[in-house]
Amino acid sequence: MSQQHDEAVKKCRGRPKTFDRDAALDKALTLFWTHGYEGTSLSDLVAATGAKAPTLYAEFVNKEGLFRAAMERYIERFSAYRNAALHDESKTVADAIEGWFRATAACFTDCDTPSGCFFICTSTALSSSSGEIAQMLHQQHEAQQQTLLDFLSARQQRGDIPQQVDIISLARYLACLLQGMSVRAREGAAQADLDNIIDTLMAMWPVLTGHCVKQK
Repeated sequence: MSQQHDEAVKKCRGRPKTFDRDAALDKALTLFWTHGYEGTSLSDLVAATGAKAPTLYAEFVNKEGLFRAAMERYIERFSAYRNAALHDESKTVADAIEGWFRATAACFTDCDTPSGCFFICTSTALSSSSGEIAQMLHQQHEAQQQTLLDFLSARQQRGDIPQQVDIISLARYLACLLQGMSVRAREGAAQADLDNIIDTLMAMWPVLTGHCVKQK
């Protein structure tokens, strides 16, 4: 009986651990978000995920592939949640924009995740050797702005925003505000500080959307 027990223990010890892809991605996401692409080494990723380098290479091909997967994980976990405010047809334009920015402020200052926006934080301090990563992040910046533009365009077509409003310029302005909030959060600003910025935005909203123009 003792011999059988010893053999069973040896077999259990010899079994490889199951690779948890989602858990590894969450840990890699945190590292990249905190230290940037170039500031995160393969040894850092191995130590954080608990996976051997060959396992990571087999799953993601290389460090760039792991970064891409982590970026997609961020979109799935955080961007989709924030964008839900823009997809609520029952909200007014102002309420939808405010909801989007409030959700963004909460995300940027969540104590359980690194501060700021993953795309903005990881796009800083990239060298010329990381051209593909820089392009990947640039596309995400453009996608964030396009999300806002698509929302504004749809609401303008519905008549919720006057036709004379330049929604392209408005989307650019909102995207720049988003980047500024990310920088402020990265510097240690609390959610209340970001909410104050949003308060100012909403106070300006009637002017930005042309609703303060007197009708003749």
